[in-house]
Amino acid sequence: MQDSFDVTTIVFLALAIFVIWRLRSVLGQKTGHERPPLDPFARRDAPQEGVRPSPNGADNVVRLPTAVPDRPAASPAVPAADRWAGFAEPDSAVARGLDDVARVEPGFDVRGFVEGAKSAYEMIVTAFAQGDRKVLKDLLSKEVYEGFERAIAEREKRGEKSETTFVSIDKAELVAVENRNNVAQITVRFLSKLITATRNAAGAVIEGSPEAVVDVTDVWTFARPLASRDPNWLLVATEAGQ
Repeated sequence: MQDSFDVTTIVFLALAIFVIWRLRSVLGQKTGHERPPLDPFARRDAPQEGVRPSPNGADNVVRLPTAVPDRPAASPAVPAADRWAGFAEPDSAVARGLDDVARVEPGFDVRGFVEGAKSAYEMIVTAFAQGDRKVLKDLLSKEVYEGFERAIAEREKRGEKSETTFVSIDKAELVAVENRNNVAQITVRFLSKLITATRNAAGAVIEGSPEAVVDVTDVWTFARPLASRDPNWLLVATEAGQ
């Protein structure tokens, strides 16, 4: 009976070793240096999914992607004139600008960029209304941040508070694309609906309305060094659109 027990034990041990070896060969081993899955797209109902840590440890950087990991590259059979369909007219200045960007970064994904820009637009407008400097600092260029920070400081000095609620972003269209010395600059016109109001120190509304929905047009320019390992774009210029 002792011999029978020993043989059975050996058989089970051999099977266990074989199963463990197969699992390790299929799943691999953790080294401690694995990168988390890249999910650069922010959903409208869950903007935190578009937030990624910045190199300095902040957690409020919206990635405006240049390429989509799980989407195959455009087929060479697709005519060049159709490459930017839905975002730029063939042979337009915007299309030529996108071509210049794609020559440096062939995987550039314009649809992903526009979706990321919309998420960044909402996050920045909301952060400005709330006076959230931490969020703004990682999304804006130094010059733009300084302008936003001055406006927030002046508002705080007067004891005023801004309230902004997003209703929708109705449109985000590319109006200019340039590659300046391998730095891409993409200008987007946003058409949105907001509820916005400013209250004084006593709580009285002095501008806007907490109930009325207003149409807002903004023209923003985002920039990023091409071929950089950092996928994040910064807001480098803003203006009110017509």
